[in-house]
Amino acid sequence: MNPALSRPSHAPFRRPPKAAASRQQARRDATRRKLLLAAEKIFARDGFEAARLEDIAALAGYTRGAFYANFQSKEDIFFALLERWMAQRISEVESLLAQRESPAKRLLSLRQHYAQITKDRRLGLLALEFKLFAIRHAEAHARLRARQRRLRVSGADLLRRIARIAGRTLPISSTAAATGLGALSNALFLEHLVDPTMATDHDIRHLLGIFFDAVLGTKPAR
Repeated sequence: MNPALSRPSHAPFRRPPKAAASRQQARRDATRRKLLLAAEKIFARDGFEAARLEDIAALAGYTRGAFYANFQSKEDIFFALLERWMAQRISEVESLLAQRESPAKRLLSLRQHYAQITKDRRLGLLALEFKLFAIRHAEAHARLRARQRRLRVSGADLLRRIARIAGRTLPISSTAAATGLGALSNALFLEHLVDPTMATDHDIRHLLGIFFDAVLGTKPAR
């Protein structure tokens, strides 16, 4: 018998490279999620410009170095939050489309959903604050403009699909429609924050519903 075959092996067990890489990626993903959640809370508490990277990292349970291992800057993590919010918004709309059988019911659900989106005050405030910051800083402005155009394309594609499902023809371009729907929502939201008596929640929902009808050709809910 070959001695080499009969001798017990004392070589250490090595985890397959693919499994080790998978675990490492899972840890990175978990760290990134914690940092995003912490950033959302710190931004909401302190505002974008006053927020500190050290506070974000500390709230997530990490160091400043861990922050920079995942994000390049405060602007970078904000853009990551913005993309996550937009993905959630699109996912909500996709879910509404899947839950309703008839085109009329789908359109009505989307109308009701749009009329309620101004309730997300934390997102609204952060988005408005960051836009003001970006306008004053050329590099952030360029990044925001490029990122927003890409997000608008996603929104425009979704509107085209909704219109096609409902058998409607948009009276303006889908990009302009998506931009207008978002802009009116932001403007009414801001006015409500300044003075709620000038535009109540009910008023805002009603106005957003009217604009949604004008863009997509639906009828107001009775």
